[in-house]
Amino acid sequence: MTTWEKATLKDLVDLQRGYDLPSQNRKPGNIPVMGGGGMNGCHAESNVTGPGVVLGRSGAGFGTAYYCETDYWAHNTVLYVKNFKSNHVKYVFHFLDAFDFSKYNSGGAQPSLNRNFIYPIEIQIPPYPEQENIAMLLDTWDQSVEKTERLIAAKEKRYARFVISLIANDSHQRGHIRNFAIEVSKRNNGAAIKRVLSVTNNRGFVLPEDQFERRVASSDLSNYKIVTSGQYTYNPSRINVGSIARLDNWDNGVLSPMYVVFKLNESKVVSDFFLHWLSSHEAKQRIRKCAQGSVRETVSFTDLGAIPFPLPPLDRQQTVATILNTARKEIDLLKKQAEALSKQKRGLMQKLLTGTCRVKVNKEAISV
Repeated sequence: MTTWEKATLKDLVDLQRGYDLPSQNRKPGNIPVMGGGGMNGCHAESNVTGPGVVLGRSGAGFGTAYYCETDYWAHNTVLYVKNFKSNHVKYVFHFLDAFDFSKYNSGGAQPSLNRNFIYPIEIQIPPYPEQENIAMLLDTWDQSVEKTERLIAAKEKRYARFVISLIANDSHQRGHIRNFAIEVSKRNNGAAIKRVLSVTNNRGFVLPEDQFERRVASSDLSNYKIVTSGQYTYNPSRINVGSIARLDNWDNGVLSPMYVVFKLNESKVVSDFFLHWLSSHEAKQRIRKCAQGSVRETVSFTDLGAIPFPLPPLDRQQTVATILNTARKEIDLLKKQAEALSKQKRGLMQKLLTGTCRVKVNKEAISV
């Protein structure tokens, strides 16, 4: 195999800062506007000929690479590749996508990527045929991930339709949450329980150090509230954005005193049935309405208890819960599959883009 060339990022590409496009200057069209967070709407004109690659220059998309198949407008929140210098376009994309630019922030508190600051980065550049094969191999991985993610999105839509048709419909008799939910306010006297938990709007219960990269809790846990497996918890000031969950992954834990903890009377409602209802559009709308009706936009347990809830017979609730549990498990398995594929791709990228692992230059059969 031919050797890789020792070079710098400047030898790989020429980068150019994009151009501002105020909303009032946008014209109806189908040309993608590529910003720091990826595609950000469309415009009638392009300023870069595609296919191309952009690199988030500032904001949340700092250091993130995006590929655009067509002509596009490069916004001033990106650095776009002005000249690929005879390198393979998709290889350049995968290389920039894999590179960690976090330590090259030249903007202080507000992240900013300066092309002159990153040009001297030392890299190795493989010959063009090897670039092409590396890109083809990584594209195959991307296609598998994207296919799985599309399948997840379709399954999520189907699940949402199931919830509407099986739970949140007008044919069920209604009661109120207060008829079967009981607030629990047991304190951690003596600080016997050390596991501090938080509730997020997309991951449910988490350890604070996983969410905030450090332990966020008082040194004295004796006034914290205890939550046990099967009980529900929510943050009164964040329940309107989905910060409510059932504890399933631990036997117990403690929470900041600000949280509300409650349990269900399962002789009246099936817990899984209630949990699926919480994911419904109806539940989110009713909770949001409660929050908007509060001076501080918080939802007390009394407010939550006043929300009407569908209460079919217990055997019907169990049947519905079983159907929805099956649908949810299928989605969770697909998410694990997508996560595994992404992890495998990251590992492969690290090896391929550093030359640790080489590919045979043979378009008919790419092998590692």
